Amino acid sequence: MTIMKPFRAIRPSQEMASRIASLPYDVFSRAEARTYVETHPYTFLGIDRPETQFEPTHDMYAQDVYEKADEMIHTYRDKGFFIQDQTPCFYIYELTMAKRSQTGLVGLSSIDDYLHGICKKHENTVKAKLIDRIHHVDKTSAQTGPIFLAYRKNEKLQTWIQSMKEQRPIYDFVKEDGIHHRVWIVTDTKPIEDAFKEVPYTYIADGHHRCESAVQVGLKRRKAHPNYTGKEEFNYFLSVAFCEEELRIFDYNRFVKDLNGLTTNAFMKQLCMYYSITPLPYSHHPDHKGEVCMYMENQWFDLMEKEPNTTDPVLSLDVSYLQDHVLRPILGIDDPRTNPRIEFIGGIRGLNTLQEKVNAQDHPCVAFAMYPTSIQELFAVADAKQLMPPKSTWFEPKLLSGLFIHEIER
Repeated sequence: MTIMKPFRAIRPSQEMASRIASLPYDVFSRAEARTYVETHPYTFLGIDRPETQFEPTHDMYAQDVYEKADEMIHTYRDKGFFIQDQTPCFYIYELTMAKRSQTGLVGLSSIDDYLHGICKKHENTVKAKLIDRIHHVDKTSAQTGPIFLAYRKNEKLQTWIQSMKEQRPIYDFVKEDGIHHRVWIVTDTKPIEDAFKEVPYTYIADGHHRCESAVQVGLKRRKAHPNYTGKEEFNYFLSVAFCEEELRIFDYNRFVKDLNGLTTNAFMKQLCMYYSITPLPYSHHPDHKGEVCMYMENQWFDLMEKEPNTTDPVLSLDVSYLQDHVLRPILGIDDPRTNPRIEFIGGIRGLNTLQEKVNAQDHPCVAFAMYPTSIQELFAVADAKQLMPPKSTWFEPKLLSGLFIHEIER
């Protein structure tokens, strides 16, 4: 049984929503975040990445950085940029990209659901990134970025959510990337709470660091309030839950900056032990599981797995096969999370980006275009209590930050 709870969101006024709402903090480098904040003075990215309010050389993890985020939230509230609903509500959040829409439910998930495996994960967190978000949540006493959840198809819940979209939205705007965002407010909350009780599990699709940080701060608050009842806001974390059929996963491609000291011929000789290799006359995106497309030295190649694993939920992933047979043993990428010789490129950026990366090097290097991991594969890994390799999934469109803030007790 899944707990989904309404809440009194702190959210932008209608006039400020499109100016405040921003892409998540982790899709920007430090330089990109600074540039964006400088040209978008009201963007929520300035709160999510408060180091942008200081000199470029300032320690981005210093205490005064997180204090600045807290100060900015209060300033936005004092100026009326943010309002807060008077009664607990749910919110319907629709995102439309290239005429395709996906609709999720915004509410609060229970940290106990996460701790007890009802809300399931499929990735590990990186310590430095996790500590940063813990400090941000702890200092602001606010969860500022929603966790992207998925659940298996539930007809009753989907029908109800779609019916709510017949009302007038409270937000309706298009961001500069062309994504159309609409939000509806739901004050009759009991039907949703009851419907989610029939959802056996939710799955973290994106936002493992945001989720884990909210849980860790919630546990810290429990220690600070030993007589807590379980109803306090710190027992829950901000979520947007989508039915599996609503979601689209893009490929997450790989670029390796060199061939680990191998010549091109030596690399190809080792590669053909694990893949059947066919030269391609043009760029091609993999169109089925088990296929990878590779680009090197101005040539595309089609790769087909020779001995795919069909039983283990992790080893059967295309990204696992590539990592275990090529990236680690041949190219020396033991830990793709930390090795500076590998870059991960979201499929939304297209095959041309892979070509440009390779062509820009003056020595042999290689790029791999992957077939997207499916949501069913994600579910299978999470159900088996296993973990995917890093950068296995790329979800688009991205949930905006700053549309909903969940305030917790200090």
